[in-house]
Amino acid sequence: MPDSTFTDIFLMPGDYFVGDERYRVRTLLGSCVSVTLWHPSLRIGAMSHFLLPGTAHRKAHEKPGMYGDDAMRLLLDGLARHGVEPGRCQAKIFGGGAMFPRSDKVRDIGQQNGDFARRMLHKHGIHVVSESLFGEGHRQLIFTIRSGEVLSRQIPPEPATARARENA
Repeated sequence: MPDSTFTDIFLMPGDYFVGDERYRVRTLLGSCVSVTLWHPSLRIGAMSHFLLPGTAHRKAHEKPGMYGDDAMRLLLDGLARHGVEPGRCQAKIFGGGAMFPRSDKVRDIGQQNGDFARRMLHKHGIHVVSESLFGEGHRQLIFTIRSGEVLSRQIPPEPATARARENA
Protein backbone atom coordinates (compact mmCIF):
# COMPACT_ATOMS: atom_id res chain seq x y z
CA MET A 1 0.00 0.00 0.00
CA PRO A 2 1.44 3.41 -0.93
CA ASP A 3 2.55 5.70 1.87
CA SER A 4 0.77 9.03 1.35
CA THR A 5 3.46 10.89 3.31
CA PHE A 6 5.86 10.48 0.36
CA THR A 7 5.72 11.44 -3.26
CA ASP A 8 6.97 8.44 -5.24
CA ILE A 9 9.28 9.00 -8.20
CA PHE A 10 10.16 6.18 -10.62
CA LEU A 11 13.41 6.50 -12.58
CA MET A 12 13.67 5.04 -16.05
CA PRO A 13 17.09 4.44 -17.66
CA GLY A 14 18.81 7.79 -18.19
CA ASP A 15 16.72 9.56 -15.54
CA TYR A 16 17.91 11.21 -12.33
CA PHE A 17 16.25 12.94 -9.40
CA VAL A 18 17.27 15.40 -6.68
CA GLY A 19 14.87 16.29 -3.87
CA ASP A 20 14.11 16.60 -0.19
CA GLU A 21 12.60 14.37 2.48
CA ARG A 22 9.15 14.43 0.88
CA TYR A 23 10.29 11.98 -1.82
CA ARG A 24 10.88 8.28 -2.22
CA VAL A 25 12.66 7.23 -5.42
CA ARG A 26 12.36 3.82 -7.09
CA THR A 27 13.97 2.07 -10.02
CA LEU A 28 14.81 -1.30 -11.56
CA LEU A 29 18.39 -2.08 -12.59
CA GLY A 30 20.02 -4.72 -14.72
CA SER A 31 23.49 -3.89 -16.01
CA CYS A 32 22.74 -0.20 -15.35
CA VAL A 33 23.95 1.49 -12.18
CA SER A 34 22.29 3.81 -9.67
CA VAL A 35 24.20 6.10 -7.39
CA THR A 36 22.41 7.59 -4.41
CA LEU A 37 23.79 10.64 -2.63
CA TRP A 38 22.34 11.71 0.70
CA HIS A 39 23.05 14.59 3.07
CA PRO A 40 22.02 13.34 6.54
CA SER A 41 21.33 16.63 8.32
CA LEU A 42 19.65 18.43 5.39
CA ARG A 43 17.78 15.31 4.27
CA ILE A 44 18.42 16.09 0.64
CA GLY A 45 19.04 13.19 -1.70
CA ALA A 46 19.84 12.41 -5.30
CA MET A 47 19.66 9.27 -7.41
CA SER A 48 20.79 8.40 -10.92
CA HIS A 49 20.09 5.51 -13.29
CA PHE A 50 22.82 5.43 -15.93
CA LEU A 51 23.25 2.92 -18.73
CA LEU A 52 26.85 3.34 -19.84
CA PRO A 53 30.13 4.52 -18.37
CA GLY A 54 31.88 7.58 -19.75
CA THR A 55 30.77 10.84 -21.26
CA ALA A 56 27.86 11.50 -23.58
CA HIS A 57 28.12 10.75 -27.21
CA ARG A 58 24.36 10.86 -27.17
CA LYS A 59 21.86 12.01 -29.70
CA ALA A 60 19.47 14.88 -28.95
CA HIS A 61 16.55 12.50 -28.29
CA GLU A 62 18.37 10.52 -25.60
CA LYS A 63 17.94 11.21 -21.90
CA PRO A 64 20.56 13.45 -20.25
CA GLY A 65 21.66 10.92 -17.60
CA MET A 66 22.39 7.96 -19.87
CA TYR A 67 26.17 8.17 -19.36
CA GLY A 68 27.90 8.01 -15.98
CA ASP A 69 29.78 11.33 -16.27
CA ASP A 70 26.65 13.20 -17.28
CA ALA A 71 24.55 11.55 -14.56
CA MET A 72 27.10 12.53 -11.91
CA ARG A 73 27.25 16.12 -13.16
CA LEU A 74 23.44 16.34 -13.06
CA LEU A 75 23.33 14.99 -9.50
CA LEU A 76 26.04 17.38 -8.30
CA ASP A 77 24.43 20.37 -10.02
CA GLY A 78 21.06 19.49 -8.48
CA LEU A 79 22.56 19.14 -5.02
CA ALA A 80 24.36 22.47 -5.42
CA ARG A 81 21.00 24.14 -6.17
CA HIS A 82 19.89 22.86 -2.74
CA GLY A 83 23.07 24.18 -1.08
CA VAL A 84 24.57 20.70 -0.58
CA GLU A 85 28.34 20.15 -0.70
CA PRO A 86 29.10 16.79 -2.37
CA GLY A 87 31.83 15.87 0.15
CA ARG A 88 29.24 15.98 2.96
CA CYS A 89 27.08 13.34 1.26
CA GLN A 90 26.96 9.62 1.79
CA ALA A 91 26.99 7.55 -1.39
CA LYS A 92 25.58 4.14 -2.16
CA ILE A 93 26.07 2.25 -5.43
CA PHE A 94 23.78 -0.42 -6.89
CA GLY A 95 23.48 -2.50 -10.05
CA GLY A 96 25.93 -3.64 -12.68
CA GLY A 97 24.30 -7.07 -12.83
CA ALA A 98 24.74 -9.68 -15.51
CA MET A 99 21.32 -10.05 -17.10
CA PHE A 100 22.45 -12.73 -19.51
CA PRO A 101 25.17 -14.66 -17.65
CA ARG A 102 26.38 -16.47 -20.76
CA SER A 103 27.13 -13.21 -22.52
CA ASP A 104 30.52 -11.81 -21.54
CA LYS A 105 29.72 -8.56 -23.37
CA VAL A 106 26.71 -7.77 -21.16
CA ARG A 107 28.59 -8.73 -17.99
CA ASP A 108 31.41 -6.43 -19.04
CA ILE A 109 29.02 -3.48 -19.36
CA GLY A 110 27.70 -4.02 -15.83
CA GLN A 111 31.23 -4.37 -14.47
CA GLN A 112 32.34 -1.23 -16.33
CA ASN A 113 29.36 0.72 -14.98
CA GLY A 114 30.06 -0.29 -11.38
CA ASP A 115 33.78 0.41 -11.61
CA PHE A 116 33.07 3.76 -13.26
CA ALA A 117 30.68 4.78 -10.45
CA ARG A 118 33.34 3.96 -7.85
CA ARG A 119 35.93 6.07 -9.69
CA MET A 120 33.54 9.02 -10.11
CA LEU A 121 32.67 9.13 -6.44
CA HIS A 122 36.31 8.85 -5.40
CA LYS A 123 37.23 11.65 -7.81
CA HIS A 124 34.64 13.94 -6.20
CA GLY A 125 35.68 13.03 -2.66
CA ILE A 126 32.34 11.41 -1.82
CA HIS A 127 32.45 8.61 0.74
CA VAL A 128 30.78 5.35 -0.31
CA VAL A 129 28.99 3.86 2.70
CA SER A 130 27.64 0.77 0.94
CA GLU A 131 27.29 -0.92 -2.40
CA SER A 132 25.44 -3.83 -3.94
CA LEU A 133 27.10 -4.45 -7.28
CA PHE A 134 27.43 -7.17 -9.88
CA GLY A 135 26.13 -10.71 -9.64
CA GLU A 136 23.38 -12.09 -11.86
CA GLY A 137 19.90 -10.78 -12.40
CA HIS A 138 18.25 -7.45 -11.75
CA ARG A 139 17.65 -5.29 -8.68
CA GLN A 140 14.68 -3.37 -7.36
CA LEU A 141 15.57 -0.21 -5.43
CA ILE A 142 13.62 2.11 -3.14
CA PHE A 143 15.45 5.19 -1.81
CA THR A 144 13.65 6.99 1.02
CA ILE A 145 15.25 10.42 1.17
CA ARG A 146 13.88 11.20 4.65
CA SER A 147 15.99 8.42 6.23
CA GLY A 148 18.66 7.87 3.57
CA GLU A 149 17.69 4.20 3.52
CA VAL A 150 17.91 2.30 0.26
CA LEU A 151 16.12 -1.02 0.06
CA SER A 152 17.65 -3.28 -2.56
CA ARG A 153 16.37 -6.66 -3.67
CA GLN A 154 18.32 -8.71 -6.19
CA ILE A 155 16.29 -11.10 -8.32
CA PRO A 156 18.25 -13.87 -10.05
CA PRO A 157 17.55 -14.68 -13.68
CA GLU A 158 15.23 -17.57 -14.44
CA PRO A 159 17.03 -20.84 -15.09
CA ALA A 160 17.19 -21.65 -18.80
CA THR A 161 15.29 -24.92 -18.26
CA ALA A 162 12.29 -23.09 -16.73
CA ARG A 163 12.13 -20.73 -19.70
CA ALA A 164 12.36 -23.63 -22.13
CA ARG A 165 9.39 -25.43 -20.43
CA GLU A 166 7.28 -22.26 -20.51
CA ASN A 167 8.01 -21.69 -24.19
CA ALA A 168 7.20 -25.29 -25.19
